Amino acid sequence: MEYNRKEIGKGINLNTISTDKFKSILISISFIRLLSNEEASLNALVPAVLKRGTMNYKTSIDIQKRLEELYGANLSLDVNKKGEKQVIRFSIEGPETKFIGEKNYNAKIFDVLLDIIFNPLLENEIFLEKYVSQEKENLVKRIEGRINDKKQYAYERAIEEMCKGERFSIYKFGKVENVKKIDNKSLYNHYRDILETSPVEITIVGKFTGLDIEEVLSKKLDFNRKEIINIPRENISDKKLNGKSIITEKMDVSQGKLILGYRINIPYESNLFDAFIVANEILGGGPNSKLFTFVREKESLAYYVYSQTLKYKSIMLISSGIEIENFGKTKEIIKSQVDKMIKGNFTEEDIEDAKSSITTSIKSLQDNNYSVAEFYLSNAISKEMRSFETYINSIKRVTKEDIVKSCQELKLDTIYFLTNEDMR
Repeated sequence: MEYNRKEIGKGINLNTISTDKFKSILISISFIRLLSNEEASLNALVPAVLKRGTMNYKTSIDIQKRLEELYGANLSLDVNKKGEKQVIRFSIEGPETKFIGEKNYNAKIFDVLLDIIFNPLLENEIFLEKYVSQEKENLVKRIEGRINDKKQYAYERAIEEMCKGERFSIYKFGKVENVKKIDNKSLYNHYRDILETSPVEITIVGKFTGLDIEEVLSKKLDFNRKEIINIPRENISDKKLNGKSIITEKMDVSQGKLILGYRINIPYESNLFDAFIVANEILGGGPNSKLFTFVREKESLAYYVYSQTLKYKSIMLISSGIEIENFGKTKEIIKSQVDKMIKGNFTEEDIEDAKSSITTSIKSLQDNNYSVAEFYLSNAISKEMRSFETYINSIKRVTKEDIVKSCQELKLDTIYFLTNEDMR
């Protein structure tokens, strides 16, 4: 894969990943915003309304018909949370031109994507009230529906409690009460602000031919735009750890959800962070991990147990599903396995197995063009301009000494337990 990055306008970067590996072309345009209570629901609502129709394609059915005409091109609009940033992403994927024999195909799918973003259906120079109202209802349902997936709900609630007072605690779709305050005028004004002030990352994966991206974009997007918003790097610890918080939440659940949240206290820019990635894999990355072996297999305490590193905020979450009465015992065994990592109680074989697993995962990212685009988008956001190969080599260089040193920075911050009992 050949990667190139170029600034083509004020706060606008073009990332091209040229490769013959895929039979399709992927074009993605991402607008980066600072995660905030004021904006979260607005940012989530904008793409939902934009996909309802444009001045050229009045309804979502019209858009779908056009995609079908373009050999079944796939349009994807989403809002994601990356650290304390919110990413509004618009993507379109279609077959590579050599498979369909249509030289202007790339220009046609790109035109549809740009039409969605820059030519929305308006009435009296603002969004249609009907579309905004309907999408507000859908967004409220999505936010309220969080509770239906207890595993994911507990995970997100643990983050909210652990990072209370920090931007990272904000849910990617915001709050119901904030959604209800939005009207079609305020949403349209915010949409204009997104276009004029957001850092923009354009990513293309595949063999892109027959189109000058810069020239086409210059007709749609003002390259000189307004003052681009500043999006600071996350603080990796926004509060002093004066003892550990234990948060319990009662709900009608048949299985308890126990989550231990640790501050890693190592910035992702540090070489030591790669060592912690290996440490996390040894601790709770899979069926050979310490947590799986001791908590689930040996003690039969958990239906599932694993650890996960949240890179941008330098946090590790250990998640488990347990019987309610096993709360105390499971908590202590998990903590003891973390202590063993800190003391270096693991083998060279553990390290090699972990490195092999991580390397396989990194390589597998290259099998999907969306994953490739996501990898380079994450690089751009974190200002880490390293390739897949560079990342793999960095993992391979990690030593046991590095792993122990990284684990010694761990601090238990919050214990969250979703239960069906009153905990005293």
